[in-house]
Amino acid sequence: MSFILDHLDEIEATVPGLAGRLDRERVAVAGHSLGGHTAAMLLGTGTTDPADGSPVRLPDARIKAGVIIGAPGLADEQVNQAMLERYPVMGHTDFSTMTTPALVVAGDRDFNPMFSDRLSYRWDAYTAAPAPKTLLMLHDAEHLFGGISGYDAAETSDENPARVAVLRAMIWAYLRSQLYPTDPTWDRAVAAFDSGSVESK
Repeated sequence: MSFILDHLDEIEATVPGLAGRLDRERVAVAGHSLGGHTAAMLLGTGTTDPADGSPVRLPDARIKAGVIIGAPGLADEQVNQAMLERYPVMGHTDFSTMTTPALVVAGDRDFNPMFSDRLSYRWDAYTAAPAPKTLLMLHDAEHLFGGISGYDAAETSDENPARVAVLRAMIWAYLRSQLYPTDPTWDRAVAAFDSGSVESK
C-alpha cells in the first residue's frame, strides 16, 4: 500500500482520465477482515515478527483516516490457539499505537469460534486503540455484512443488499467528514442511522 502511495505520480500519468484528480493531502485506507488488519497496520497498529521477535510497525503518515471492517482482534485467553498456530502474527497485535483517526465497523453477529470465543473480538480495534476512534455497530450483521465481498458474490451467509448500501453510505460519510473537517455529512448520517449504533471516543 505504501508502495502505491510512493508511485502515485506514475499511476496518475498512466491511467487515462486520472490526471489532476488525485489529492495527495486527503488519503484514506479501508479494509475488510484481513484487509482490515492491513488497514490497521497502515494506521499505526503494531505487531511482532514471530520469526525473530522484532517489532513491526508500518504506519504511513500520508494516510489521514481509515476504515477497519471486521478485522481480527487481540489474542487473549479466548482466542483460538489453532488459528494462532496457523497465523502466529495474529498473536501479537497491538492497537495501542494506532493513533490515526479510524472508523471501526463491526457486526453484532460476526462471531466465529475458529478465531475467538469472544464476540467483541472483531471490534478490538476500537476498544483497544487510543482516540480518536468511532465504532459503527451494525445489527444482525455477520462477517460479510450482507454481501460486501462483491457484486453477485454468493458466499455471504447474511445476504442483505440494503445493509450493504447503508454501510457504503456510512463509510463514505465518515471519510468525507474526516478528510474535509467542516463537512457535516457524518453528523447527518449518524442522525439518520437506524441499523445499529455509533459511539466515539
